[in-house]
Amino acid sequence: MRLDPFYLIVDSAAWIERLVPLGVRLVQLRIKDMDEAALRAEIRAAKATCARHGCQLVVNDYWRIAIEEGCDFVHLGQEDLAAADVGAIRRAGLKLGLSTHDHAELRTALAAQPDYVALGPVYPTILKKMKWAPQGLDRIAEWKRLVDPLPLVAIGGLTPERLAGVFEHGADGAAVVTDITRNADPDARTREWIAATARWR
Repeated sequence: MRLDPFYLIVDSAAWIERLVPLGVRLVQLRIKDMDEAALRAEIRAAKATCARHGCQLVVNDYWRIAIEEGCDFVHLGQEDLAAADVGAIRRAGLKLGLSTHDHAELRTALAAQPDYVALGPVYPTILKKMKWAPQGLDRIAEWKRLVDPLPLVAIGGLTPERLAGVFEHGADGAAVVTDITRNADPDARTREWIAATARWR
């Protein structure tokens, strides 16, 4: 499968409604700590927006709800993968993306036969405390050799200015959170990302 090179990650349907119409083609809804009714409402709203604009929606973590809500793509971290029923995800026809941070996690991820693998953090990130040091560009090249032909998504501390190095070292997609959501003008920054990734589309 081919992934759009610009992979936006946001924590609400409101962000999706705001940014997807600008031309986003791949977005992950990553919500933590929300009751199930509210979470389902967020997923439904996000799904409707993405359907209107031809954008691929990826639901983070909540694979059971993603199946029940008729979603077609889920992303799991390693802890979530350990608790997930990958067979059920596959039987429901969902695509699967998995996070990795070291070789052991990569082996675990590849054993689950995902549709893409994510590697991070490439650069220092302010989003959450990480027990892993920044991976760097050489690790992207190594990971790409190990996961090929699966798409590789780079995440962590990415900016439009850093994209050339990321893609030239083998990444197929670049995921972004705070560089857009904490920007003074998220809409303008989203357009910058779309323009900056266009050459790898």
